[in-house]
Amino acid sequence: MLEPATLTKIADDLAQAETDRTMIPRLTAQYADMTVEDSYAVQAEWVRRGTEAGRRLVGRKIGLTSRVMQEATGITEPDYGAIFEDMIFENGTEIEHDQFSNVRIEVELGFVLEKGLHGPNATIFDVLDATKYVVPALEILSSRIEMEGRTIVDTIADNAAMGGMIYGGNPVAPDSLDLRWVSALLYRNEVLEDTGVAAAVLNHPAMGVAWLANKLHQHGTVLEPGDIILAGSFTKPMWVHKGDTVHADYGELGAITCRFV
Repeated sequence: MLEPATLTKIADDLAQAETDRTMIPRLTAQYADMTVEDSYAVQAEWVRRGTEAGRRLVGRKIGLTSRVMQEATGITEPDYGAIFEDMIFENGTEIEHDQFSNVRIEVELGFVLEKGLHGPNATIFDVLDATKYVVPALEILSSRIEMEGRTIVDTIADNAAMGGMIYGGNPVAPDSLDLRWVSALLYRNEVLEDTGVAAAVLNHPAMGVAWLANKLHQHGTVLEPGDIILAGSFTKPMWVHKGDTVHADYGELGAITCRFV
């Protein structure tokens, strides 16, 4: 583990980059011995500071759960980040592009929990039993660390590149359809850019939530009733620029639209 003072400095540098909408050099280039657990310690410090400042923690995101995302990033294991209430946008919202850095969009499903969920042995069946409903969601990626050559150590410390999320469409009970076959068409400015099927997330999107519950157990944390979990992307990241309109069509689950201004 890195020294506590070093972890604090990294958290400070990332906070400043978020404020300035800039990027810092890769952490793995600055701290060759930095580990995944160091990165989660930096993320935990960021969450602690946000909570102390009055932000409300409402859930988690899971990243790098699909082959397409692992190939896009060169990272081969999942990670997670925190979601605060002020990071959530409703369907049809105009979103300020400049509040993020390196803005990209991913297509996901959100699991809203009715019961708490904890490891170390959470299964897909536990996830489905704990879930109140599943809803279409888009994740906004925002990177505060230079992207070229980054590893999972860099990404985790950067709150898994979480910038925000948009939810919409039709919430459905988790047992009302086969979640593996939920599909989406992703448009930017009325041009179809990508398509995907939710089975790309570990063969079933609920498997990502089970992974999360078990990983959080290692860090002494559990998922609470009411938490929303972004289960992982089943499309590759799509770059978004100021003025772009994004539209994701989930078929019978409805659609999400937003515009970046």
